[in-house]
Amino acid sequence: MPRLFTALEIPRDAALSLSLLRGGLPGARWIDVENYHLTLRFIGDVEGHVADEIANGLDRVRRHAFQLQLSGVGAFGSRKPHAVWAGFAPSPELAALQAEIERICQRLGLPADPRKFMPHVTLARLRNTAPEGVARYLSARGNFSTAPFKVGRFVLMSSRDSVGGGPYVIEEAWPLSGADLRTGTSTHDIEAMWMAR
Repeated sequence: MPRLFTALEIPRDAALSLSLLRGGLPGARWIDVENYHLTLRFIGDVEGHVADEIANGLDRVRRHAFQLQLSGVGAFGSRKPHAVWAGFAPSPELAALQAEIERICQRLGLPADPRKFMPHVTLARLRNTAPEGVARYLSARGNFSTAPFKVGRFVLMSSRDSVGGGPYVIEEAWPLSGADLRTGTSTHDIEAMWMAR
């Protein structure tokens, strides 16, 4: 049975910037660029009827498209590092979307996620990597950031149990209002450009 989680996709330009962070860290198993994502809520292995209930609950989310920006790098596991990641600039819209998805999951009987939501993209999983090497890697890349990008939808993804995560499959997607998914331009932006003529 696949593992489910809700996520945001990382657009191509931002993924390219993230890919430039690969390398220079012994013991790192780098995540494939096409598997970059921001996990909103890990759901796990659930029965088909529960997955359907979750999808039905997510159908009711009504949020506007918003901007996100990748900013900074870090690691999980200070004494025994097990992953390096890229973070995001604070976003009230992201926090609100994640909190709504969390509420939907809890209403359907899923246990609360015990970890505090910390938006990130996993870059690599680490094995027997010295903390000093991780510290050097992070300090050399501490000023990492990308241009802001538009978030026009969130998705329900699945993964098979595999080493290092992936491949991931989008099971369902929900657009955020005001997003033109073909161009990444919101309808509000189009109206503003038209009014400025």
